[in-house]
Amino acid sequence: MTKYKSHLQDVLKSPEGPQIGALFDFDGTIIAGYSATAMLWEKIKRREMKAEELVETANVMAQYSMGGMGFSGLMTAAAKFMKGVTEDSYFEFGEELYEKYIARKVYPEARALIEAHQAKGHTVAIISSATIYQIEPTARDLDIEHVLCSQYEVVNGEFTGDIIRPLCFGDGKVQAAEQLAKAHDLKLEKSYFYSDSFDDIELLERVGKPRPLNPNTKLREVATEKGWPLEKYESRGQGKPVDYVRTISATGSLIGSAIASLPIWALTGSQREAMNFSTGLFGDFATALTGCELEVTGEEHLWTSRPCIFVFNHQSKADVMILAKLIRRDMGGVGKKEIKDTPIIGKLMELAGTVFIDRADAKNAIKAMEPLIEAIQVDGKSIVIAPEGTRTLSPKVGPFKKGAFHMAMQAKVPMVPIVIHNAGDIAPKNEFVMRPAKVRVDVLPPVDTSKWSVRTINDHVAEVRGMFLDALGQTEEEEALEALVNDEPVVAKKRSTVRKPATKTAPKTASRATRKPVSTGKTPARKAAAQKAPVKTRAAKTTARTAAKKTNAAAPRGKRVVARKTSPPKTTGEPTGVKT
Repeated sequence: MTKYKSHLQDVLKSPEGPQIGALFDFDGTIIAGYSATAMLWEKIKRREMKAEELVETANVMAQYSMGGMGFSGLMTAAAKFMKGVTEDSYFEFGEELYEKYIARKVYPEARALIEAHQAKGHTVAIISSATIYQIEPTARDLDIEHVLCSQYEVVNGEFTGDIIRPLCFGDGKVQAAEQLAKAHDLKLEKSYFYSDSFDDIELLERVGKPRPLNPNTKLREVATEKGWPLEKYESRGQGKPVDYVRTISATGSLIGSAIASLPIWALTGSQREAMNFSTGLFGDFATALTGCELEVTGEEHLWTSRPCIFVFNHQSKADVMILAKLIRRDMGGVGKKEIKDTPIIGKLMELAGTVFIDRADAKNAIKAMEPLIEAIQVDGKSIVIAPEGTRTLSPKVGPFKKGAFHMAMQAKVPMVPIVIHNAGDIAPKNEFVMRPAKVRVDVLPPVDTSKWSVRTINDHVAEVRGMFLDALGQTEEEEALEALVNDEPVVAKKRSTVRKPATKTAPKTASRATRKPVSTGKTPARKAAAQKAPVKTRAAKTTARTAAKKTNAAAPRGKRVVARKTSPPKTTGEPTGVKT
């Protein structure tokens, strides 16, 4: 295998321009494992599969794995059991699947690779044999506009039990890539295709820059013979035994650090000094044990304005040890009430000055934080708060709650933003195991809160959140979301959708995923913002819902967006190429 970053370095040195395509397989390439497996297990856990379906599914999968059945047969068998099910329910299922399983399986290296192609202005697309229900949330998260994938037939909003041919598999992927190239003037001989499977050999041989990524045995052999550059990621999927040892040891070091501080408490009588020693020790131990290497800019701002309110973007359980290592002493915090019930750890965090709140009860949560004002003003402690309230599924900043801002005004202390770029590389949300990674952190200059008022609180929330967006390079996307919320036009480059004619010509009501969207720019957010037609695509509707959730930050003047259903447009034929 080539060294880590070889594919990335290749992209960074490549020519710019939309005529170069960056085509990605999905399962095993962008994410670790297979989304279909996660979908199957979730349906089994929910007891949504009848005994007949379970037996048939097991039989079909056995035949497929032994070569007795092709991919078309596999999809046909799966489609049969979906007859009469609404497509909407599968879109919702896909969103739930993303939140519970798929988001944490996205390779951070693949994310960096995609971002590098986007920075070069390349036309990025997912070309996958999976379905839109499995792919769409991830494509939205990664700002990938073009998705071409396999399709189930949908009539009047329900699955018919049939599939739409040709499927996006084998030579079908080549057809999809060629139609994308025709629609967007791509030069496939100068384009990239990333895949983990020998099943994609046709498209790998069609493009000028085949890039096997996490290749299976057969693809690795062929790639070695042809001299194609190989790369393998190990940052997601099943962890190694050492990773589990690291994780358990890092968690246990909180208890060990507390025990180590007991002599200080006993000899000096100062609980505060004991907790300070314990906090710094935990931060040092836990980051060392997990292999978390910090690259910090603006470290001086951690000390110049104490006491203060430290606010940080919350991506990972690793954030706790990162903040402990950075802030080290004289700190209190806010945590969800469930942590308080954790044996030993909950009590230790309470002794360290953490206040536990019920996030579902805003009124009592504000009251519960009142002792922190006294801790700031009387004891000189600084308070650490994640204004998002909970961990995000990706590096993208979520909406901010106002508790930290009210606290800063009441205590009359500055606010210091701590921007964590990639703690999710160590452990994304819902992932137990922690892996080694270098984490970038920007400590921004203190924000003066002396002239803040309740009347202007929304402006201050937007201002500070904007500082996070700037530091993380997420400003452009947020501007598109803000325009969507405020119903303002966004100037964007207009693009067309790749569409393939279906084999059936009978008039049908097309799947929402396959309707022709209004195509207006690079990101789904920007497309949705610019769309003025009364009919929206599935992606536009989903983006609208996402933007509505971000109202506090994106529209500080209180506007709200409600995504409403509209009548579907009439279409002729069933396209296999879809676009998020």
